[in-house]
Amino acid sequence: MKKSDASPEASAADLISQRIAELGDWRGETLSRMRKLITDADPDVLEEWKWNVPVWSHDGIICTGEVYKKAVKLTFAKGASLKDPSGLFNSSLEGNTRRAIDIHEGEEVAAAAFKALIREAVALNSSGKAKPAKKAKA
Repeated sequence: MKKSDASPEASAADLISQRIAELGDWRGETLSRMRKLITDADPDVLEEWKWNVPVWSHDGIICTGEVYKKAVKLTFAKGASLKDPSGLFNSSLEGNTRRAIDIHEGEEVAAAAFKALIREAVALNSSGKAKPAKKAKA
């Protein structure tokens, strides 16, 4: 994928919009849809541009939006600490910290389940806890 030609003065939101427009295919549409779901779930989310990818934060990173040839990958920084009752996480499952959702052409992510995951990630970031509390031994 070509690097963005945007000026360094461009806002993160502008860079994300430019990336979506540059893609011009199902990946751009998918990234745009997921961006909308993130901002709907957390109106106070901060859009950032780091590592040449979109990053959504609230009291810490919620997730990144990476785009590959065959997938749009949303990597949750603290995904291993989140409950995922709908089973949205389908990638990077072996790690101790991150979890990801890979979306391929023609696939849809359940909006309500995704928004719930975003809200849970925000709550975890806001709580200051990186991992769920360990159960005390009896």
